[in-house]
Amino acid sequence: MPVKPGVYHNISNEDYHAGPGVSKSQLDDVALNPAIYKWRKDAPVDPEKTAALDMGSALHCMLLEPGEFDKRYIVAPAFNRRTNQGKAEEQTFLGDASRMNMTVLDAEQGRKLLLMRDSAMAHPAASYFLKDEGYCESSIYWRDSETDELCRIRPDKYLANRAVILDVKKVSDMSRFSRHIEEFRYHVQAAMYCEGFYRCFQEYPQFVFIAVSETIDCGRYPVRTFELHDDDMHLGMKLFRQNLDTFHHCRLNDYWGGIETIQRPAWARRQENQ
Repeated sequence: MPVKPGVYHNISNEDYHAGPGVSKSQLDDVALNPAIYKWRKDAPVDPEKTAALDMGSALHCMLLEPGEFDKRYIVAPAFNRRTNQGKAEEQTFLGDASRMNMTVLDAEQGRKLLLMRDSAMAHPAASYFLKDEGYCESSIYWRDSETDELCRIRPDKYLANRAVILDVKKVSDMSRFSRHIEEFRYHVQAAMYCEGFYRCFQEYPQFVFIAVSETIDCGRYPVRTFELHDDDMHLGMKLFRQNLDTFHHCRLNDYWGGIETIQRPAWARRQENQ
């Protein structure tokens, strides 16, 4: 699928991930070890595992593309699995859903998603951004000015009338979100996405996280909106450049390494030195 730099609104998620260009998630693999990037591209995928429900994807669809939700997801009724009839009805339902290529949510999952959606819409900033006119799941491509590598991003949403990128994150514990930034390199994501937006639109955007907790606090699902501190954005850009330069070097030389150095846990080494 040859792609020229620009914005594409009609590329499917599957074609985007299978297509050309280096993405942030691929640079995450390069940061671990370039061999991980090659392994992930070539290793077989277990289709039974990929078919499992991803609550994060379901929440994204409900918040960002609500008109698509009923086309992709279906909430199962309560089946009496203690009876043969109930078991048979469940199997018939699952078979029908599979033939329609629908992802099944059980009744509890459907109830929880609705509450999480309504909680997000109750937050003034989150609601404003989610309701504002924009483009969801569009694919943006550009050529890096230093390496000439084709880079790609797929923002959850960017606004039509303001330079704002939205990224919805389902979090297990809101108090740990700052740790997730480090663990999942969200600062690299924010920097790379802002760079790609700038290269296509000649305007540097505001990058906003909408974090929605799946864990109840005082009977509610917490929602917060965040933007990164400038120091973290600068570090994210530095890491993005380092990872992209490594990818470029590996690709030109067709050498991806493979052997990694590992150490015993830090706590074990500390005990040894006591």
